[in-house]
Amino acid sequence: MPAIATARPARFLVPLFVTALFIGSSLMFLAEPMIAKMILPILGGAPPVWTTSVAFFQFVLLAGYASSWFLARWLTGRAQVLTYTTVLALSLLAVPLTLRVDISHPPAAPPVAAVLMVLLVAIGAPFFALSTTGSLLQHWFARSGHLSAHDPYFLYVASNLGSLIALLAYPAVLEPTLPLVMQRRVWLAAYFAFVGLAVSCAAIAWRRRSADAAGSNEPDTAVCPPSLARRATWMALAFVPSSLMLAVTAYLSTDIAAMPLLWVGPLALYLLTFVLAFGSRTGFWLALGDRAVPLLVVAVAVFTIGSTSGSLWFSIPLHFLAFTAVALRCHCVLAADRPPPALLTDFYFWISAGGMLGGLFNALIAPLVFNGVVEYPLALVLGCLAGARQPARSKGTLFGARDLPLPLAVAITTAVLLWAVPRATDDPRLLSAALGVPALMCFSAARARARFVLSVGAMLAAGALGESAYGRIEHVERTFFGIHRVSVDASGGYRSLSHGTTLHGMQALATTGLHEPLTYYHRTGPFGQLFERLPALSTAAEIGVIGLGVGSLASYAAPHQLWTFYEIDPAVARIAGNPRYFAFLQECGARCRVVLGDARLTLARARPRSLGLLVVDAFSSDAIPTHLMTTEAISLYLSKLSGDGVLALHVSNRYMTLGPVLARLALQHHLAIREQQQTVTPEEQRDGKRSSDWVALAHDEARLGPVAADERWKAVPASSSTRPWTDDFSNVVGVLRLR
Repeated sequence: MPAIATARPARFLVPLFVTALFIGSSLMFLAEPMIAKMILPILGGAPPVWTTSVAFFQFVLLAGYASSWFLARWLTGRAQVLTYTTVLALSLLAVPLTLRVDISHPPAAPPVAAVLMVLLVAIGAPFFALSTTGSLLQHWFARSGHLSAHDPYFLYVASNLGSLIALLAYPAVLEPTLPLVMQRRVWLAAYFAFVGLAVSCAAIAWRRRSADAAGSNEPDTAVCPPSLARRATWMALAFVPSSLMLAVTAYLSTDIAAMPLLWVGPLALYLLTFVLAFGSRTGFWLALGDRAVPLLVVAVAVFTIGSTSGSLWFSIPLHFLAFTAVALRCHCVLAADRPPPALLTDFYFWISAGGMLGGLFNALIAPLVFNGVVEYPLALVLGCLAGARQPARSKGTLFGARDLPLPLAVAITTAVLLWAVPRATDDPRLLSAALGVPALMCFSAARARARFVLSVGAMLAAGALGESAYGRIEHVERTFFGIHRVSVDASGGYRSLSHGTTLHGMQALATTGLHEPLTYYHRTGPFGQLFERLPALSTAAEIGVIGLGVGSLASYAAPHQLWTFYEIDPAVARIAGNPRYFAFLQECGARCRVVLGDARLTLARARPRSLGLLVVDAFSSDAIPTHLMTTEAISLYLSKLSGDGVLALHVSNRYMTLGPVLARLALQHHLAIREQQQTVTPEEQRDGKRSSDWVALAHDEARLGPVAADERWKAVPASSSTRPWTDDFSNVVGVLRLR
């Protein structure tokens, strides 16, 4: 292929295209968390906001790849350049990124429509331009006449490397150091630089003079398109890692640890597998994936079924490694099957379509179809099937009758062990050790793909029938907000509600203790002390509570009081209000009411200075929404409190230390602050009590009364040099409790 006309562009061609693709991909993965954080306090901190945002970005990404495919397939080279530069010019009209929405007047449209409208206005055009860039610039490079143009897929490595670095840099560097307004400015400066680089690439594409690139100024209509079977294979190989990435994230954050930023790990590993697969050692990584997948998937099955996660720092890496091995193998098979450069845009379109379908399945379909995180074992089984290599059968079938005896034996063995071992011992480690028997049976078929896939599927299916770690399950409901389980413990003395791994309330089943608050709300705990020792609270006419749980706090309601619970999840309201499960709200009657919606939005409509007490007790599993702990949120709370009112925040958390965050906010708002971290004894825990961490805020110490002098309630020091959290700035990494 002849070189392009000008020597200078040829010398800098690779660095120019690599830099443009690297910056473009980085901007995409910086925009996603930045825009999602911008709309959080405007449209509410609900998971549908995040899932809708993810769906929006995936749709726009697919639209960008589809546009690239259309331009490369049906337009001449110069028409491609003109169209792309027009898109870039139009995208500049959508900046700067601003969201002019009043928090006190949320959009009137339904939540999903409101999120889509805000995203479309804020980032739609720039994100579409960035989405179009990746495959189009690689297509132009392939037709440039450069010595490396015969295999331009190394540019895909640069693109994914930019995405990976941006993904890690946002929570580690940008979010802790820059407020949103500065993040927007940095992003805009980088976007203008990207536009300049992209226009330079377009100018080189305009001036190219490659004589044998399928007609120097003609579209690629002469290229034979890939078969439908090949396209379907590309989609399937992209679908499985995308689905598995979201599935392992949902499983870990629901059933293992609701740790902040846990989603970064799988997504970073997902991008890393692209970098490795499309690099220069595809064969090596594919062989490594072939060997690692059976071992790691079987190990995950054992520890998942045995309900033994072990140390947090063992279980999370195990799941991450299994996901990485499956994703790496799928992406290596994709890389090995990559078509000639003339079909590059077609290839990327179908990969994007598969990834989008995987995301939509997990984010939108799975919560509606499954009560648990069933998509995780399902994606693991599909991952064992996808990308695996074995000799073809003589009749061309994947599964045969001779593959059935081993999976059946695995299922029976697993079921028997799950029934017998718990009755012989209470040590879950022995159950995991016993499950090594069906695990070895599965692993013995690792070289026979069909038999291995069926055996792993049979083991996981049998494991789903085992006794639950949550006790006797009475009700399971999954919404976009998570998985809610109502269960009765092994002793039959308590009924509880769990959201993921976190207990959200408990009620005694004995008649004598039916209406007694338990868990974090018991009368000898921090909240009980507040309510007993501050007379203003018992005499207050109105009290507000952000977060309902099972309604335990309703048991504190006095006959003359009106308690308003602000709850975002209708499922929680249904469960707490069902006397078949919990009786707190029923006993409270007309004195308690539930208002559905995000607390920042619904509380804004409450009467000013009306509350004698406001309790902030909102959790998503173990994670407290950050937009409920910002200076704007505190200002909202204070505007609803009476002069003698008290703000009580439940900040119990396994992974974050939130007292210092509230201490800095108290300093900013000139408030008195006290914190109590109460630890209960094993005897108290058997009585239904749980350890808890509470913070009390008031306008001055006099309003905290005897609590201010109680040695159990500690003053929390605050540093004026520490930046307070705002809707524009938060530093979750800085408050992580590493252990």
